[in-house]
Formats: sequence, C-alpha cells, structure tokens
Amino acid sequence: MLGQYLHKWGIQLIFNWKGAVLAAIIVAFPLMVQPIRLSFQMINRQLEQVAGSLGAAPWRVFCSISLPLALPGILIGSILCFSRSLGEFGATITFVGNIPEETRTIPIAIYSLLQQPDGESMAMRLVILSLILAFSALIANYWIMQKYQRKLEG
Repeated sequence: MLGQYLHKWGIQLIFNWKGAVLAAIIVAFPLMVQPIRLSFQMINRQLEQVAGSLGAAPWRVFCSISLPLALPGILIGSILCFSRSLGEFGATITFVGNIPEETRTIPIAIYSLLQQPDGESMAMRLVILSLILAFSALIANYWIMQKYQRKLEG
C-alpha cells in the first residue's frame, strides 16, 4: 500500500541502505520508547503546574522542566536503541539483503565472512569493532549521566 506511493515519489527502500536504516529503526525503536515513556511518567506534575501558575508557557515548561527531568530516560532509551540497531541482522537481511557496499551492515558482514574460507580473522576484527562501538556508547552514556547528575546536585 505505502510502497506504491514511495515508488511514485522515487523512494526505494528495498535493497537500499535507506531500507537498512528503516529496518534497524523499526526493530530498535520500541526499546527506546519504554524508558522515555517511564521517564516522563515519573516527573512530578506539581512542578509543571507550579511553573504554569507562575506564567510559564507550556513549551517553556516542557523545555525547562519536563525535558531536563526526563533526560536520563531519553539517554538510556537512545543507548538501548543504538545497541539493538548495531546488532540488527534478521530484519535487515530479509528486507534489504546482503549487497556489498550498499546494504551490508556489521552483523551481516560478520555472517558473510564466517561463510568464507579464511574469513574468521576479518570477522573477529568486526566483532572487536562492534564491542568498541558498544563500550564507547556505554562510556558516553555514563559520562553524560554523571554530568547531568552533577548539574542536578548543584
């Protein structure tokens, strides 16, 4: 249904890097929504009401109170989403295939290399790269959370 309109507008998702991005988003996005939703639910509504009663516009209340208080959940959700999309294999190989230099993601490249003779060493390099990316994301999250915590405390 949607495909015919996308095709009419010249947008191709199948066997294209854009489709790989879309597949990763579709699979990983639900992991991002839950922490963000919970983070916004945990905000004390009285803080928002007080800001509103003091004359703050709704967008100002959101930007100065709600969003900063929900930031930890947003960061956690983003890290979960990134981590899940980094390892996405099933939807990507089904939706966009395994086209070198077009749709090949790290997990698909690891899979392809392990199917080739003498591909294990290169596959191991990609596994190490994946671990470095994942740990970098965790360290960045930790650093941002520490900075945020110091800002909240004083």
